[in-house]
Amino acid sequence: MIIGAHAIIYSEKADEVREFLRDMLELRSVDAGRGWLVFALPPAEVAVHPGEGPGSHELYLLCDDLDATMAELTAKGVEFGPLSEERWGRLTSIKLPGGDALPLYEPTHPMAIERP
Repeated sequence: MIIGAHAIIYSEKADEVREFLRDMLELRSVDAGRGWLVFALPPAEVAVHPGEGPGSHELYLLCDDLDATMAELTAKGVEFGPLSEERWGRLTSIKLPGGDALPLYEPTHPMAIERP
């Protein structure tokens, strides 16, 4: 039935964000045609939160050790937003080319996927 999920990041700097995902985050990709890269993601889970008004969707990347992940990516020149401690985990964001932020967190809540 459901075989996976396809997430989309919209950006005015799409080519630069694709290069960033390939070179900095080292995500495996395939060329869907004419250089249009589609990236593989690790196992994923989906949560449904209460909201007001029309529905919306968000993408968060997960890691097992936020300090180690940030140190590794900082060495490559990746910049981060502020770090916060939430009841569900430790949260920051990766600054993408063009200035958009991609949330990254180390979960402390039970997970539906197996951790590596």
